[in-house]
Amino acid sequence: MSILANKDTRVVIQGGAAGLNAARRMAEFCYMIKCQLNVEAFVYPPDAGKTNEVPYGNGLVTIPVYKSVADATAHHPQINTSLVYIGADRASAAGMEALNDPKIQTVSMITEGVPEKDAKLLGRHARKLGKVFNGPSSIGVISAGECRLGVIGGAFDNLVSCKLYREGSFGVITKSGGLSNEIIWICSQFADGITTAIGIGGDAYPGTDYVSYLEMFEKDPQTKAVVIVGEMGGDLEERAAEWYGAKKRRIKLLAVVSGFCQESLPKGMKFGHAGAKEGMKGEGSARSKAEAFKKAGATVPDTFGALGPAIKATYEELVKSGQVKPIPDLSHADLPKLPKTVEESMKSGEVMVAPLIKTTISDDRGDEPCYDGYPASELINKGYEIPHVIGLLWDKRLISKQEAEIVKRIMMLSADHGPCVSGALGTIIAACAGIGMSQSVAAGLIMIGPRFGGAVTDAGRWFKYAVDHKLSVDDFLAYMKKNVGPVPGIGHRVKSLRNPDKRVKELAGYVKSLPIKTPHLDFALEVEKVTAAKKDNLILNVDGTMAAVLVDLGFPVDSLNGFFILSRTIGLIGHWVDQKRQESRLIRLFDYLVNYAAPKRREVPPLK
Repeated sequence: MSILANKDTRVVIQGGAAGLNAARRMAEFCYMIKCQLNVEAFVYPPDAGKTNEVPYGNGLVTIPVYKSVADATAHHPQINTSLVYIGADRASAAGMEALNDPKIQTVSMITEGVPEKDAKLLGRHARKLGKVFNGPSSIGVISAGECRLGVIGGAFDNLVSCKLYREGSFGVITKSGGLSNEIIWICSQFADGITTAIGIGGDAYPGTDYVSYLEMFEKDPQTKAVVIVGEMGGDLEERAAEWYGAKKRRIKLLAVVSGFCQESLPKGMKFGHAGAKEGMKGEGSARSKAEAFKKAGATVPDTFGALGPAIKATYEELVKSGQVKPIPDLSHADLPKLPKTVEESMKSGEVMVAPLIKTTISDDRGDEPCYDGYPASELINKGYEIPHVIGLLWDKRLISKQEAEIVKRIMMLSADHGPCVSGALGTIIAACAGIGMSQSVAAGLIMIGPRFGGAVTDAGRWFKYAVDHKLSVDDFLAYMKKNVGPVPGIGHRVKSLRNPDKRVKELAGYVKSLPIKTPHLDFALEVEKVTAAKKDNLILNVDGTMAAVLVDLGFPVDSLNGFFILSRTIGLIGHWVDQKRQESRLIRLFDYLVNYAAPKRREVPPLK
């Protein structure tokens, strides 16, 4: 048997990330003892309606999240216990909510720093309702072979080494969470292990005291002895000693009290727990508490190190009297092993996992990202700029200072082309409709294609084809007319020989002024001479100029549209911010901007 937590315990966890972590640890215990996970629901209003996935063995258990405890118990009427993992400022309200639910009988609160007044009110309210409130500052409750509430017991390997997969004979009550795990381990090494271990928390006013739990253990026939770990401060230990000495008890009591060192320290010094702050040698001191336990007939080791042998002696006495029958321990080979994560298995060399993707351009597994092997901070500190990062990520090379200047100019010249082009118009309309930045910019980027900016890659591809195959301009134009169609990068709806595109002149003029070879740009300019002679708007446009220059710099053809996408994104973000700044309203086209070519209004014929 056990107390507080058993195989019938069904749990709702009130809290977010900390509560989810507790559920994961509880799932490890459930997996070890081969029972289903006892966490039925979470209550965390910000995530209400969502689900949490809790690892169980090599699978996942999906657990719903609710807005309130009432919602959780309505959907899961088997819930009878709540674990509170809510911050100190909201813990009292969460505890009251759980206690007031008629289905919940036990509430255990992990929260530290709960005001003493709140703790008193929670404890009083629980007693009034005939329920149990454990904590605050409780590490949890664990019943060997049956149930785990919270993270008490430690990691999976510790659960196994402490023989928590099967019931023993010793109950444990502690204030300290860390010491609770230590006492559980000692009971498993010097005796047959525990029935239930309870961390009541180290606050001055725990919701349930030693005496209440001692009475529960007294009524549990499987528990033959109880180990209490107390500390200086308060009077909980004195009251436990008084209870034990009041009459002959069925259970044997072993007690240790920490804090004798206080006798050598300045008066009034406080310790880690909120309740460990009273007395030096008188009432409330570790010495007076230990003496009270001795006087009541409990076994009180002289030192903490002597607790193990004392537990062993008590266990041997119980075995000799026939009250306890030794339990043959399972071989660890017979126990479930917690599956390792892929990362753990790979680190230990047990498995080889085929990668899902391969990257050759960046690595962010260290303390900062590396672009093609170069740490980002070093690139910054050594004067490299955005164009150099583009070179590393798009072409896996550190471009020269001269090449970087060309890329910078390309981006500056193509960052925006006013609000009337399709991309900017799409972003503006979305912004006026109240759409967020990323979606509005995406709406503009969707417009990039063969007729708007997307000609850069195609222009680069065909100019490169012509140069690689040593075609003349006439042969190239004939080939394009027969096999492809209009030459990408040639032609503009607004610009012409009489109204030239200054961006093209600027970029082409700068590149031609540099001592670099530009075969693709030269070819594109020759093509312009022929096409513009036929029609004055068939000039080399900015897409074609960018394409020819970037191919001359050695960038992969398939990356070329990226330069237009990247630079034009700057402008699209600007248009979105501009509309937001103006608080622009939803756009609806004026009727006069539409040519209504549909049939005039007419009568609908009868349905046949």
